[in-house]
Parts: sequence; structure tokens; C-alpha cells
Amino acid sequence: MEIIQSLFSLMTLVKMGIVVVFTVGLSVMAEAVSPKVAGILSGFPLGAAVSLFFIGLEVDARFASQSALHTSAGLVTTIAFAYCYFETSRRISRMRPVLQISLACLGGILGFFATALLLSRMPQSLTLAFFLPAAAIVATMPLFKSIEDVKIGKRVRMSFGMLLLRSLFAAVTIVLIIASARMVGPAWAGLFSAFPSVVLPLVAIIHFTYGPHHAFAIVKNVPRGLASLICYCITVSLAYPVYGIYIGTLMAYGAAAAYLLVIQFGVNIRAAVRPAEGNREG
Repeated sequence: MEIIQSLFSLMTLVKMGIVVVFTVGLSVMAEAVSPKVAGILSGFPLGAAVSLFFIGLEVDARFASQSALHTSAGLVTTIAFAYCYFETSRRISRMRPVLQISLACLGGILGFFATALLLSRMPQSLTLAFFLPAAAIVATMPLFKSIEDVKIGKRVRMSFGMLLLRSLFAAVTIVLIIASARMVGPAWAGLFSAFPSVVLPLVAIIHFTYGPHHAFAIVKNVPRGLASLICYCITVSLAYPVYGIYIGTLMAYGAAAAYLLVIQFGVNIRAAVRPAEGNREG
């Protein structure tokens, strides 16, 4: 009964709504723009940000500040999920799509829990909360180097039924995550806030609709996007005790957005340099 009541709390309903809208929106963006952009933006702080804000509102700012450290360190589990999803799917590529996606999701979830188990035994600090996920991002990106940043050529026509199906899949996913977090107790609550509640349904939707290569293009860019969430969590940890949850949240979103702008600026610079190099060679 307590678990059912928690699923209908204000924080849970807000988080569910945001995750559903963001997941469906990113799936459309993957189709209209590219899976690469969707993968990067999947790391933008939404679900975790809502959790930390409500923790600060319902408990206090200092408690939320400490929770942010666990959330930041817990991003290693999201990276583990992405890599295990890719490796599992790659190794069973000849299976039927539905079975392949199901086993790939299972492999990713097992990778998440195995990593979370290790993290739950480690003491948290500001230094570890920053360097641990940052090191994981740097270490993982070469493992995804062989994945091509493919674009979706022929888009599937978006009907109301398909939109509803994507929304329901995302909603069911987040409900199961929240219910599981309540069952395992408070010690894992911070780690569960880093669960890839957007990445899992997003990758599964694109994989089912367009195939593994487009899903892998999203997975490849997930670590790059997660750096914005590191910026958010570290800023929350530093700003909440000093400026409070409202100004602290604005500052944290500013830091996350600044990171994404820097990434986009770097992409534009590289895109401009490549044609120039080609002209010199010609």
C-alpha cells in the first residue's frame, strides 16, 4: 500500500510526466534531427533534477546537497547500462528484434545493478562525485568509437497510436523504476535516481522502430550528454546550502546548459574545419 501511495505522490507524478514527455520528444528528435543529438540531450537533467529539488523542498537543502553527490557518482551506472546494452545487443544480433531488444535491456539493467552494488560500498565526496563519472565517460567513449553516427533516412509516420504506445512504454518504465526504488530501501535511493529512466525507453523505442544501428548511435553519445548532469549535480551540491533550492536550481541548470552550448560550439567548429581542410587538399 505504501508503494502504491508513493507512486501517486506529487514528486512521482511530476517526474513521470517529465520523463514521458522528454522520452517521446527525444525519440521524435532522433528521427527529425539525428540519434546523435538525441543521445547527447538524453543526459540533460530532468528526472534527477526533479528528485533533488523535491528532496530539498521536503527535507532541507543540505540533505539534497549530499544526495546530489550520490546522484553524480551514480551516473557511472548509466554509462554501464549503455555499454552493456550495446555489447549484449551486438552479440545477439541474429535474434528476432523483440527478443534482441528485451535481452539487451536486461543486459543493460544487470550492468546497472552490478555497478550500483560497487558504488553503494564506496564513501561519497565532492571529489569522487566529479572525477568518478568523468573518468568513466573518458574511459567509455573509445569503446563506442566504432559506432557510426547514422541518421534516420526514411521516418516512420507518426500516428496517434504510435505516440500513445511510446508514451505508455515510457510511463510503465518509470513506474517500475520508482516502485523498485521504494522496495529496496533508502540506501539505494540515490543510486536509483541515476537510473537511465529516459535512456532505456528511448533506446528501446528507436531500436524497435529503426533497428540496432540507430539505437547504437544514441548509446554512443549518452556519456557525452551525461557530463551536463555532472555539472548540474556538482552545482546543486555547492549552491543549495548557500543560495537555497530555487536559486541553486537555476544556477545548476545554467551550468548544465553552458556545457551543452560548449559541446555544440565544438561540433560547429569541427564541422567548419573539415571542409576547409578538404579544400586545401584539393
